[in-house]
Amino acid sequence: MRNWIYYNLKSYIPKRFLIAIRQVVAQQKRSRFRAVWPIYEKAAATPLGWTGWPKGKKFALVLTHDVETAKGQERCLKLMQLEKRLGFCSSFNFTPERYAILPDVIKQIQANDFEVGIHGLKHDGRLFQSLKIFCQRVPDINQYLKKYHAVGFRSPAMHHNLKWIHQLDIEYDASTTDTDPFEPQSCGVSSIFPFLVTDQNSGNSYVELPYTLAQDFSLFVLLGENNIDVWKAKLDWIAAHGGMALLITHPDYMNMGPSPLVFNEYPVRFYEELLTYIKDKYKGDYWYVLPREMARFWRRTSEKMSGKGEWKCYDTKLLCRSCRLTLDGSSRSSTRLSKRVVSDRRKGIQLSVGQSRAVKCPMKVCMVAYTFYELDNRVKRYAEALTQHGNQVDVIALRQPGQPRRETIKGVNIYRIQKRIIDEQAKSTYLYKLMRFLVGSAAYLGVKHWKNRYDVIHMHSIPDFEVFAALLPKWMGAKVILDIHDIVPEFYACKFGVSQNSFFYKCLVLLEKASIAFSHHVIIANDLWRQVLVSRSVREEKCKVFLNYPDQNIFYRRSKTSKKDKFIMMYPGTLNHHQGLDVALRALDLIKYQAPQLEFHIYGNGPQQLDLVKLAKDLALENRVFFKDFLPLEQIADTMAQADIGVVPKRKDLFGNEAFSTKILEFMSLGVPVVAADTKIDQFYFNDSEIQFFRSGDEKDLARCLLLLIKDAPLRKRLVENGLKFIQKNSWDVYQERYFDLLAELCSDKKN
Repeated sequence: MRNWIYYNLKSYIPKRFLIAIRQVVAQQKRSRFRAVWPIYEKAAATPLGWTGWPKGKKFALVLTHDVETAKGQERCLKLMQLEKRLGFCSSFNFTPERYAILPDVIKQIQANDFEVGIHGLKHDGRLFQSLKIFCQRVPDINQYLKKYHAVGFRSPAMHHNLKWIHQLDIEYDASTTDTDPFEPQSCGVSSIFPFLVTDQNSGNSYVELPYTLAQDFSLFVLLGENNIDVWKAKLDWIAAHGGMALLITHPDYMNMGPSPLVFNEYPVRFYEELLTYIKDKYKGDYWYVLPREMARFWRRTSEKMSGKGEWKCYDTKLLCRSCRLTLDGSSRSSTRLSKRVVSDRRKGIQLSVGQSRAVKCPMKVCMVAYTFYELDNRVKRYAEALTQHGNQVDVIALRQPGQPRRETIKGVNIYRIQKRIIDEQAKSTYLYKLMRFLVGSAAYLGVKHWKNRYDVIHMHSIPDFEVFAALLPKWMGAKVILDIHDIVPEFYACKFGVSQNSFFYKCLVLLEKASIAFSHHVIIANDLWRQVLVSRSVREEKCKVFLNYPDQNIFYRRSKTSKKDKFIMMYPGTLNHHQGLDVALRALDLIKYQAPQLEFHIYGNGPQQLDLVKLAKDLALENRVFFKDFLPLEQIADTMAQADIGVVPKRKDLFGNEAFSTKILEFMSLGVPVVAADTKIDQFYFNDSEIQFFRSGDEKDLARCLLLLIKDAPLRKRLVENGLKFIQKNSWDVYQERYFDLLAELCSDKKN
């Protein structure tokens, strides 16, 4: 149980602080377990009937890499080239729903005869938390195994339940160790040989490959080793006893140079030095194979040994509360070791939890947003990230016709307190709906907080004055975050055609200052707006930039099913004047005969919808332009993925010139090339190798760019590839941790 508490708390604790705690614990464990780590003598016992490795080799060598982050994925190909240069080959295990896996990386790895495996699903520590969670994730894991032609699996943090793993479509699992007290689930199988795990009910089996050389993260980051002496000593011992040397390293922590080392990195030369040591000292003495080849060999060998090399899982004698492995029905020494390690693990985790007092777990967070929850990526992403880490999240939002007033989606409790149709033309109508929501949400939030006592109230703008709905919770001790999605004075000035010198605009600026002063912290949607707000309304230390990165569990590249005789241009979003959709319609009119296959699909609604429909009719584009309603995020992602071009034709007006468009990132994540206006904000974040820019407001230049993309398939491919590279470096995974750090800091202040 404490193991799961640790993982629920982990995301809220700054990485540097967490590693510092783990380093202290690791040093204590190293002293306590020096008799069984890195070498446990009894693990050298050979399976009954064992006749040795092929071709009389002295020992076996298997190299594997766990790729835990997008940064690690970027380093895979360099690592592969290093191994090829030294004459080695390895397996790279990817985590498919923690970051977007780049098809080109997979393709190059497999083209060079390296292996690809699956490393969990989300890397959130919850896979083996319960049988229910595991069974829910099994179909997705099996789908990724099939997609990447993988036959091997390794669980993050070496969590395992060897009975449950039978549900995976694998030939081997590699989620155990011979001995390692530094892992969260630190039970060792006490063997430096593979073994077959058979389900006694179905008879199905897979090969288990325990890792036998210390993990690089434990060795160099936690224990602070500055050489590879531990690796050498363990490798020499394995070679002397004829076992399998299986190593796990992480490109995420390998510093490839020339940048200086950070707190959780080590120089790649350590790994290179190990490979050189193996190659020079044991030339001709080791049998070097990929893990899939080892698994197939061991299965054949076990059959010849008539099951004497087979280890079985039993229900009645549990090891580490999930599995106990026995060889010929007896493994007392293994059990004693495991009990000692389990006991120590509990002490270590307890220390980690005791040290991390920044955040209560679970936290209670309420989000208030004048938006439709299921259509707002930003609100939805925050809420789901929090619930996935065991926190309670309530959302007070708007309701579309036909929706229930209360609903729970993926653990998030949604309270839809006001119905809205986006049809406002006059300032008075717009203001009335905002004020009605302000009063209603203040009352509803006050009652909920009186009963529930939230830790954090996360208020989403527009409007920024909605933050005052948190008056009672703030007075009672809750921390208040104001999340500025759109900068309000500029937005309203653009929407209703007023100047920056108007009384209306100046009042909005004053209201902005008051709203920010009321909040404890401010989140701003992009760097340009941060500059504006710092210059007039907020201190630098009180605000952070959180770009609206798409959720890569929803927006990821998938195969196209659209008709080949159609070329689809798409826009999803609100239909406002500053979005420049009329420019896109006129551009389409200019090339409708040159590109007869081109269609324009528009998903969304808003104040400009009727005008756009009329314009399409006036231009005789009724059969080429299709207006469709908003779709929930999961559905719109599937739909956007079928587009051939994504278009973002914003105007360079007071608001649009600096309003960051998440649609660009969503299209990039889906592998769809983008043509966008050359606004200040988009040129700030992107370059013309990632986006096809056109002159904002110029339908002729947009028409030229559209024709260019339609005719030039290699250009579209380059834009897609460079867009995916951008996404890898700029993902929600990074900002999610910063968000959790912010909550931790606020709640720490609250407690103090």
